Amino acid sequence: MGEFIGLVAVVMVFGIPMIAIWTSHRQKVAKMQIETTAEHTAEKAAQYASHIQLLEDRVQVLERIVTDRGYDIATQIEALRDTRSVEQSGSGVPLNVGNKAEV
Repeated sequence: MGEFIGLVAVVMVFGIPMIAIWTSHRQKVAKMQIETTAEHTAEKAAQYASHIQLLEDRVQVLERIVTDRGYDIATQIEALRDTRSVEQSGSGVPLNVGNKAEV
């Protein structure tokens, strides 16, 4: 029984400081992982913000196109098609592909 008490004393003398060192090391590693994750998250957030700003700019341009002259553009495209069909008459290439009755 005395040997057992001696063994327990040796384990406690060397084991407790080793556990304390190991716990401290694990805390440092966990803190470094959290910092790395936070930096990565901040970078991703900045990239997303930049991408969102780019998309918002594009949507504003599209809104401007639609609200300023949206319906007029379709008539201008059709007018250009009509002009091309007159210039290219006899070329054998039908321009009104959508209209199956004329093809």
